[in-house]
Amino acid sequence: MGFFEQVYKFVKQIPEGKVMTYGQVAQAIGTRDARRVGQVLHANKDSKVPCHRVVFADGSLAPGYAFGGAEEQRKRLLAEGVEFVGDKVSPEAL
Repeated sequence: MGFFEQVYKFVKQIPEGKVMTYGQVAQAIGTRDARRVGQVLHANKDSKVPCHRVVFADGSLAPGYAFGGAEEQRKRLLAEGVEFVGDKVSPEAL
């Protein structure tokens, strides 16, 4: 299985209402390359991959979110019940 497929398969397992960081996803699939995980998710074209559930290590959202930027990512997370503190997901969501 290729790197893209590994990332997408893992991200599909993140439960609704929860988030993970790019680094956590990278570690889970056996790499240290969180930046590459971000690049893969930015390139995602499959709306069935919930890439909105992946955030930066500090809880902030990705300005280059694949389906419409940080505001769209925030909207999708709020719809799933993820709470925010300012412009970052709450620590409880991680």
